[in-house]
Amino acid sequence: MVRVLAVSDEEVLSVRSRARDLEVDLVLAAGDLPWDYLEGVAATVDAPAAFVPGNHDPAVSRTSTGPRGFVNVDERIVTVGGLRVAGLGGCVRYNGGMHQYTQEQYERRARTMLGHARDDSPVDVLLTHAPPLGLGDGDDPSHLGIAALHGVLETLRPTWHLHGHIHPFGMVKGDRQVGPTTVRNVIPWQVVEIEPRSTTSDAAPTRRGD
Repeated sequence: MVRVLAVSDEEVLSVRSRARDLEVDLVLAAGDLPWDYLEGVAATVDAPAAFVPGNHDPAVSRTSTGPRGFVNVDERIVTVGGLRVAGLGGCVRYNGGMHQYTQEQYERRARTMLGHARDDSPVDVLLTHAPPLGLGDGDDPSHLGIAALHGVLETLRPTWHLHGHIHPFGMVKGDRQVGPTTVRNVIPWQVVEIEPRSTTSDAAPTRRGD
C-alpha cells in the first residue's frame, strides 16, 4: 500500500507542520501551488514527488523544470514512489494564459500521453489539474472540465483520478465514480492510500536524496 499526500491550489500551513506525522510515501501535486511551498512539503516528508502544472503556474521549460525534487508527469506516464502515474496539466482555455488549452488541443495532448501507455503496465493514478467535463467541474468558462479525460479514463482505467482547479470554498466535494476509477478533488490536501497495480519502475526515485 502506498500512502499518498495529494495537494492542489490552496496553501495550508498546517500541512507543512504536520507533514512528517502523516507518514506518506509519495507527494502528488495537482497544480497552482508555489514551488517553494511544494519543495518544503516534499522535503519535510522526505518522499518522492510528482506534479502537473496548473493554469497559474509558471512556464516549464528545459531550464525551468518545476519544483526541485519533483517529477513532471505532464503528458507522461511515469512510475514514481511505487505507483504508475499518468499526468495532464493545465485547464481549458479561457483567457489565453499559461497552461491553457482548447478542448481540441487537449485531445492531442491526451493522445500524446496515451502514447506512453503499455498494455502490460496498468496505471494507478491519473493526475490532472482540471477535472473531466461534467464530472465535478464548473459552468463558468474558467472552470470547465476537459472532455478528452473521458477517453483517457476509459483507456487507462486508473484506480484514482486526482485533480484540483475547482475550489470547494469550505464545502465537501464528493467523490465521483467512473467505472473502476474514483475521481477526487484534492483541494487543499488529501491523504489517499493506494494499492499498486504495477511494480514496473521507470527510473523515478523511490526516496528523495537516494
